[in-house]
Amino acid sequence: MRSPQAMSLICSPILFSLILPIYAVAGAPAGAGDTPIVVPLSRFLLPPRRDPLERLAGIASASVLRAQLLKTPTTSLPSARAPLSPHSYGGYSINVSLGTPPQEIPLLVDTGSQLTWIPCTKNYLCRNCSSPANPLAQIPTFLPKSSSTSKLIGCKNPKCGWIHSQEFLSHCRNCPSNSSDCPKICPPYLIIYGSGSTAGLLLSETLHFSSRTIADFVVGCSVFSQRQPAGGIAGFGRGTSSLPSQLGLKRFSYCLISRRFDDDPGESGSLVLNGLPDSSDGSIRFTPLVRNPISPPASADAADGPSAFSVYYYIGLRKITVGGKKVQIPYKALAPGADGNGGTIVDSGTTFTFMEPPVFEPVAAAFVAQVAGRLNRSGEVEGLTGLKLCFELPEKAVEVSLPALVFHFKGGAEMQLPVENYFVLVGSSRPSICLTVVSGGRAAGTVSRGPAIILGSFQQQDFYMLYDLERERLGFRQQSCIAK
Repeated sequence: MRSPQAMSLICSPILFSLILPIYAVAGAPAGAGDTPIVVPLSRFLLPPRRDPLERLAGIASASVLRAQLLKTPTTSLPSARAPLSPHSYGGYSINVSLGTPPQEIPLLVDTGSQLTWIPCTKNYLCRNCSSPANPLAQIPTFLPKSSSTSKLIGCKNPKCGWIHSQEFLSHCRNCPSNSSDCPKICPPYLIIYGSGSTAGLLLSETLHFSSRTIADFVVGCSVFSQRQPAGGIAGFGRGTSSLPSQLGLKRFSYCLISRRFDDDPGESGSLVLNGLPDSSDGSIRFTPLVRNPISPPASADAADGPSAFSVYYYIGLRKITVGGKKVQIPYKALAPGADGNGGTIVDSGTTFTFMEPPVFEPVAAAFVAQVAGRLNRSGEVEGLTGLKLCFELPEKAVEVSLPALVFHFKGGAEMQLPVENYFVLVGSSRPSICLTVVSGGRAAGTVSRGPAIILGSFQQQDFYMLYDLERERLGFRQQSCIAK
């Protein structure tokens, strides 16, 4: 999937000319309740790639690009269930309704970013974007002129500070009201992703979930995007502008359907806003959510620099075992240090789990050692897919056993992955299997800026994932995620 995160500023007269005549200026926000809402997680239908190796290479590359952006960023509601569907480019999406009357827009669920944005206005331009199965089909866009509740966020509105630094906004807030040079609306945003970007203006709008309505929801009205999905992005991170924060959610959960159902409109997982806080039978295992030591509180704005790591969901990874044996990993990679670097985050927007070289190399070495004499490395397939560890399968059909991969977290929670969650079968001149973990960055022995491990959606498939925001913990349970 794409790699959302870095938020910076752009002052473009083109954006103002495209959007400004459409809206009034928004006032103050409203509140929400705490009843559960269930939202389906759905998929876009995309044309299949001719070469499966090309698809794997694309997802592997996008996972690394996203990791680089996550590591170097610049910046109460009723319970509801919605379908959550997987796409062949690696993302999972839901459909949301905005405006009065409601307009439905597909959004990718992203726990690694905070701002929700939508393709906006009839002038929306999207270059090299993911298109529906029908290449001639129009990208669904939100039309502000058709909504009676659309308002631009004003420059002096505190919500403008959710994405722009206080220093940048000082001119706006201190400008005399009788001056013709005073801007009236919040300056445009530019969100940069590993493989693309989007730009637009902040909008206050009405958000609809099932029979519930939330007024004054802040959403990005994007008029230009590059290399983005056909819809927009729903920001589920820990930032102030994120969907959970704006709705005052106590918890949310999702269940990501297996990737073998990519682009299959007949099956979907689900996303639940609020819902039950715990499992009475104890089947959900919990681990505490932790904060990056140099991150400000979640209410702070996403200014440039390491403070942007406050958007991420960090968890305490104690160790990784391969085939029951502990992998020797530097402690500074497992937990964020005083400089804020290192540690593990959970991210629905990264497809293949990312590990810094000091983590990945000993993990890969453990797999190689445990299959030695049975399976040989395939440098050819590794080169074609961009995956770092691939093994040739025997020519004769035999049962191949692979070492178990287990993540051990603080609090005693253990995530033992099914083999299909960390190895993928690759067809070539000779069938191979590849570890769906990517790496990149600095050489072994050093940890670069940001999280050292990013637990991606491929590893989360067919796991119920519960983000308990009220009690600051993450819960998970392996199960079938097909929506009933």
